[in-house]
Amino acid sequence: MRSAPKSTPRGEVPAFSKVAQDLIASLRQIEPDAPRRSRVRPSRPIAELVESILQENRIGRDAPEHTIREQWAELVGPASAAYSHPVKLERNLLTVLTSHAVVRNELFLHREEIVARIRQLRGCESVKALKLT
Repeated sequence: MRSAPKSTPRGEVPAFSKVAQDLIASLRQIEPDAPRRSRVRPSRPIAELVESILQENRIGRDAPEHTIREQWAELVGPASAAYSHPVKLERNLLTVLTSHAVVRNELFLHREEIVARIRQLRGCESVKALKLT
């Protein structure tokens, strides 16, 4: 049989695992405080949670997509920019919509050069490839 967890250097006793808590509650014939499938997590300050949400969703920050859209005509040239539009950046892959097959082919042929130009922009170093649709 397993003994109670030892104290940490600060005097805090670490929590038992969920299985151990269920076994103890069953033995003592006590209903658990939390629903069976829930997971109790330590509390965090609200400022920390809000900051993590702001970072995750890039709220109030300049997103790489915005920088690429602003510089798109300089990156691919005004003729190609008139028939193409960068849409979204997911997993280091920039999706570009093109409305003309010739422009799509031109961008496809020069995709490495375009990606190299994009990676020189501030905040866009993570772009690895283009997806042309």
